[in-house]
Amino acid sequence: MDRIAKELGKLTVKEREKLKKLLNKIQQGKFLGLDLKKLRGGGDIFRIRKGSMRIIFRILGNGDVFILAVERRAEKTYR
Repeated sequence: MDRIAKELGKLTVKEREKLKKLLNKIQQGKFLGLDLKKLRGGGDIFRIRKGSMRIIFRILGNGDVFILAVERRAEKTYR
């Protein structure tokens, strides 16, 4: 089981619904109103923060989005 699937299994149903809406916005490139931040030293790596959830992703040159991690905020989240 990959890391993202493992983290999704730990979420409540309500959290999964919120996450699904966020992922749809990210996929469509609608970042307005989201807590978006470019990560230092990451080049094209960004994070979106929603409550205790963090979505870390990369925007590829052709505009596609590649999800790197979906995690609850913790000390190890950005490592």
